[in-house]
Amino acid sequence: MFAMTLGDDGAELRPLEPYHAEEYLAHMERGREYIGRFIGLADLCTDVPSARAFLQSYADKAAADTGRLYGIWVDGTLVGGVLFRTFDAAAGNCEVGCWLEETAVGRGLVTRAIRVIVDWAVEERGIHRVEWVASSGNTASIKLAERLGLVRDGVLRESYPRGGVRHDVEIWSVLAPEWRERRAAGR
Repeated sequence: MFAMTLGDDGAELRPLEPYHAEEYLAHMERGREYIGRFIGLADLCTDVPSARAFLQSYADKAAADTGRLYGIWVDGTLVGGVLFRTFDAAAGNCEVGCWLEETAVGRGLVTRAIRVIVDWAVEERGIHRVEWVASSGNTASIKLAERLGLVRDGVLRESYPRGGVRHDVEIWSVLAPEWRERRAAGR
């Protein structure tokens, strides 16, 4: 197992695996309402077996090289994560995403973690296009896409039903040359 430090604030990025099911469920219980405002992730895990099944689905994706899931721990407590929701090395495309408990918001954890996984995808795996998909109402996610230097490709109007409301979904992306340029410039 590996752990990568995300700075000097006790934050680490690690693979989130099926044996973390109880810890992951406890994390979802703490953050369910906040996390579930815009994404269905919290709905998928309501007990240990469903948490384990979800984590196993990403272990299977990792084995098939079609997705990956990483947790963000702060001082030994799981507080969020980042993922490759989709990953297609042959086509050079992937989609990244994130979630975070409300208590961990505003510390730059997701920004740092996304940079790590995008760097890996672009530099190690040859990914050319990285996508970010977010509800238009999720201003934190949109601001993060902007902060990371992604470009807004467009809006899928009322395409995502969540909480009895149809949400507009924004598609953002960055291409490998753009990502490298931003990283070289220190942004």
